[in-house]
Amino acid sequence: MSSTAVAAGDPREGSGPAAAAPAAPPRHVEYPPLHGSQLVLGTIALSLATFMNVLDSSIANVSIPAIAGDMGVSPAQGTWVITSFGVANAISVPLTGWLTQRFGPVRLFVASILLFVLASWLCGLAPNIGLLIAFRVLQGLVAGPMIPLSQTLLLSSYPRAKAGSAMAMWAITVLVAPVMGPLLGGWITDNMSWPWIFYINIPVGMIAAAITWSIYRERDPGPKKLPLDFVGLGLLVLWVGALQIMIDKGKELDWFGSTQIVVLAVVAVVGFLFFLAWELTEKNPIVDLRLFGRRNFMAGTLALSVAYGLFFGNVVLLPLWLQQYMGYTATWAGLAMAPVGLLAIVLSPWVGKNVSKIDPRRLATVAFLGFALVLWMRSRFNVQADFRTVLIPTLMQGAAMAFFFIPLQAVIFSGLGPEKMPAAAGLSNFVRITAGAMGTSLFTTAWEDRAVLHHAQLAESVNRGNAAAMATLDQLRAGGMSTDQALGTINRLVDQQAFTMAATDLFMLSAGLFVVLLGLVWMTKPTLGGGGDVGGAH
Repeated sequence: MSSTAVAAGDPREGSGPAAAAPAAPPRHVEYPPLHGSQLVLGTIALSLATFMNVLDSSIANVSIPAIAGDMGVSPAQGTWVITSFGVANAISVPLTGWLTQRFGPVRLFVASILLFVLASWLCGLAPNIGLLIAFRVLQGLVAGPMIPLSQTLLLSSYPRAKAGSAMAMWAITVLVAPVMGPLLGGWITDNMSWPWIFYINIPVGMIAAAITWSIYRERDPGPKKLPLDFVGLGLLVLWVGALQIMIDKGKELDWFGSTQIVVLAVVAVVGFLFFLAWELTEKNPIVDLRLFGRRNFMAGTLALSVAYGLFFGNVVLLPLWLQQYMGYTATWAGLAMAPVGLLAIVLSPWVGKNVSKIDPRRLATVAFLGFALVLWMRSRFNVQADFRTVLIPTLMQGAAMAFFFIPLQAVIFSGLGPEKMPAAAGLSNFVRITAGAMGTSLFTTAWEDRAVLHHAQLAESVNRGNAAAMATLDQLRAGGMSTDQALGTINRLVDQQAFTMAATDLFMLSAGLFVVLLGLVWMTKPTLGGGGDVGGAH
């Protein structure tokens, strides 16, 4: 079995050590899988680093009002704490393939963790919004290689037959962390202070880095000198930065009604087209776009990314609706989301064990239909929905999550050699992360737009000709309210109804889109019968 992480260090073509010239290095270094305590500790360390990274992308969301208040800036300015991390992270993730070859996978991964810890510490100490944003940019940049390399290092630790189980461990952290982020962030902000959302990374990161280095340092091929594609890197920074800022600021600036958004859109499109042309003709591209020439990689990545965008958009939308229009506190909204991980944790090991025996497209179909069912159930919500009604679909969603990541990762990496793994993991994760950001922005925008429409329609029926509305108005005035106060109360009730109807519209739309996405899943043709196909690296 060749190690994924080691294979990434030397991608030069050849027929293997036996056929190579005596002075030439071997194409791959053979490493046995880990066993016993090393395997357990290695899995824990890699999962901790991944969880810390993914958690940090959402933990700050509920703390923005507190951060903005402490630093004397508006909440709109405070959102740059989230935006800056997202932009920097989106730029660095697809560079994983090149960086892995240049520095070595284990060195790069451990350095990424330690620099992330340093950036987290600086974020907590930041005295003003400018420095906080700068440190969040640093945090996002150094975080990029962590998730893709945790994937490849984890796969290199397990025997071929257990690669699916390795991906199960990885998938749990990636799916549960975004849900836990707002809950943990809200609790820390309410009971401690916002800097601790960054300080908690310090012990977690130090432990993960120490264990990873102690176990994996002998499994690293070391650095390799490679030319740097400066033009490709510059174009990547340009179009990804413009796209991410456009996504994050679009809702605030009224999308294409804003000149700034239009300019960002043009820069993103033109920059992307130049980037595409350059990278496909460059001898040593910074990002290997040729991977999209493989059917499994292209269709699998698109299916995973669009589905993740839908998933993440709904993960953001549900707690917003609960907090703003159903009277939930941040903590209770988090509790309503927390059980989503229960069935995911229980079922993921089974999925990982059987992904090499059952067509991964069938397993992915279970996930997509499961998400569709959950979202259809949520589309039946109304303003009388109690905690139990909200909780049942959330609990069921965990089962769908268990069947989601592992089979689709098996499809994406099917047929890829070890030397392609870091680049493939970086590129697929980049597309997924970008889709998640787009899903968040599009869902919150569409939610408000649909609510405005429903509010207008409901307001038409609440007029002086409506007996029920007039009876409610009279009741409120009889209770001691002035006419203006009574009308304000009715308006809030209409708002609650309008935003609830808008949320259920999006839940129903999402359910339908999950069914449609099955077409992409069944366009693929993954190789069956090998656990290594999950990673293509064993």
